[in-house]
Amino acid sequence: MSRIDLTGLEVRAAQVWGGVRLVPLVRDEPVAGLRLHREVYGGHGSVDVGDGTAYTSYIPHGFVADWSGDGREAAAYGTRLGGDPETVPVRRHHRMAKRRRARDGRAEPRLRFLPLHLALEGYLALHFGGPSTVWDEWSRQAVGQGLSPRAEAAYAGRWVPGLAEALRVFEIHPGQCGLMLYVADSLAAAFVVPHPADYRRLHSTLIEDLYGELVHQYALYGAPVPGFAARVADSGGLRTLADLRAAAREQERAWARAHTSLMTRDLLETPYAFERVHRMGSYDLYRFLPPFLRGGQEQHIGELISDHKGRTVYLKTFRLSENQIRKGHLLRRLAHDDWHLGRTAEALGTSYAELVRRIGAAGLGPLLNAQVIAQRLREKQES
Repeated sequence: MSRIDLTGLEVRAAQVWGGVRLVPLVRDEPVAGLRLHREVYGGHGSVDVGDGTAYTSYIPHGFVADWSGDGREAAAYGTRLGGDPETVPVRRHHRMAKRRRARDGRAEPRLRFLPLHLALEGYLALHFGGPSTVWDEWSRQAVGQGLSPRAEAAYAGRWVPGLAEALRVFEIHPGQCGLMLYVADSLAAAFVVPHPADYRRLHSTLIEDLYGELVHQYALYGAPVPGFAARVADSGGLRTLADLRAAAREQERAWARAHTSLMTRDLLETPYAFERVHRMGSYDLYRFLPPFLRGGQEQHIGELISDHKGRTVYLKTFRLSENQIRKGHLLRRLAHDDWHLGRTAEALGTSYAELVRRIGAAGLGPLLNAQVIAQRLREKQES
């Protein structure tokens, strides 16, 4: 699997609030055999991701995937931590995705995972080990600790201007199982669940999700976007209300086709690198990374659950900023060239000095040995 398959989901007319456009995704039939529930944490969390490494972030809730087939509520709602967020204790989580077990120790057909943080941890772990060869240009920290600690900034949904109001007034459609979220008519996030009842319960969690710096800037500085309006030209063929209704529905279908084409270009045609996190009966939980292409193309990280045919039944994405895309591109290029700066600069078609500048601009400057770098630059200038 290299692409996202949204077969079975159909687009409905968008709803607009200021600069936020919400595009509903509906299913004719719910996905049979899988449900999603929510556990409330409401505070900061620290996750053991192995090898003594911890992922720390604001983690308001977890999702529980239930493939038992009985459809009953499986997740116990936790106690929401109160008080000032600055003084809320850190809740410890064991793994990003963990199989539920009964009191007798038997594995249940349920998996708890931390939505979006599963994908973000995959991005932060990109070549986390650092240089595999001890080249002189890399510092002891780079060789001994890799990219640790590594951090990225994000905004909670409540701090994205206009998003809370848009979600509050949003009309949930019959059969709705997801939405595409646009800010300033740029795709900010996609969210898909298996069942309409799951969506109704989880719709409000979008305000607690994390959004990138670019999305926040678009919402803060972007102008209001035009709403959907069906314009029917009367060429003499409209004689009854049924004719008018049919013409209006055709306009809606035309808009849906246009948006599906746009969605395909921005999200579905991108080839991703998928990593399977857990197998759940006939379903698989993945997280994915984009190709980190330069040139202004929208790129997302995310996680999804697919069925045995590869169709997406759960999806959540995070829009990367240009800086995050450049960092991912640079790390992949360095790893491909065994972290050798000279070969990497040649492969990128740039100079040694410019590559050093790019590494610093990506926030990786402290990993370089400043003295060795200065000596290499002097040697290259003299030659």
